[in-house]
Amino acid sequence: MRTFARKKTVSAKQTMRQKLAYIRKNWQLYVIFLMPALLLTIIFKYIPMSGVLIAFEDYNVIEGIFGSEWVGLEYFKRFLSSPDFMNYLLNTLKLSAYGLLWGFPVPIILALLLNRIRKVGLRKNIQLLIYAPNFISVIVLCGMVRMFLSPVGPINQVLGINTNWMAMPEAFRTIYIASGIWQGAGWASIMYTAALSNASKDLEEAAIVDGANIFQQIRYVELPAIKNIIVIQFILQAGNIMSIGFEKAYALQTSMNLPASEILSTYVYRIGLLNGDYGYSTAVGLFNSVINVILLIAVNLIVKKLNDGEGL
Repeated sequence: MRTFARKKTVSAKQTMRQKLAYIRKNWQLYVIFLMPALLLTIIFKYIPMSGVLIAFEDYNVIEGIFGSEWVGLEYFKRFLSSPDFMNYLLNTLKLSAYGLLWGFPVPIILALLLNRIRKVGLRKNIQLLIYAPNFISVIVLCGMVRMFLSPVGPINQVLGINTNWMAMPEAFRTIYIASGIWQGAGWASIMYTAALSNASKDLEEAAIVDGANIFQQIRYVELPAIKNIIVIQFILQAGNIMSIGFEKAYALQTSMNLPASEILSTYVYRIGLLNGDYGYSTAVGLFNSVINVILLIAVNLIVKKLNDGEGL
């Protein structure tokens, strides 16, 4: 057994050396194929990062980024000392945290339920129905939400009331999160459904023979098959907890629900593009990005400790 393992290790090393030798010999080929992607990444991802300097300058459009007056951390101090800072931060965190809390388990549950359907035709039809909302644009979705929840909309007609739900700050988070789950949960379940297809059928049959019920089959057979994907998705979503989509929040925003709907991304849009305060809005956006990076690293470290050292 040891001899076989040793031979396997030597064979793997030889294969790796051969691959490296081939790459060194034909490096021009790899450069040709990688160059377009590298150029596009540099042009559209790295070069625009120089715009972050605006957060530390009294930006003037005529003088440009490198000619504007340097103000240091003035905009950050201004934002952190603003009376609205804590309100915007909490609105962003609450919307993201509640969305993660209620929205993250739904695709997993959908995938587990779909996996229990043995008829292929029926399963495909159900998948078609739950995937379809993902292809509705955010603006169209928000228009549908406004129509359904208007004082004369179908929801109020069914309930026999005339409440203006979009004018209620306390209802905004529920509307935002529920509509997001309806739109994205089906599409997000694709990865878990694909992973479940690789679950051991022998182990599942053995569990059935041993008298395991549905919940025991899910716990001991199906969940371990998608455990790694669940961990990765949780880390990524928790790390992006500050990156709420601007379009949807802005499209569902009204003057009446502003206390709950004004988040950092809509605040950046309003201050930067509508009021023309580019330096201050860039500083707020940079603050948001830094918090995201910190959260991503922190969540990854926590998950590693809870998951036997496995993270991103």
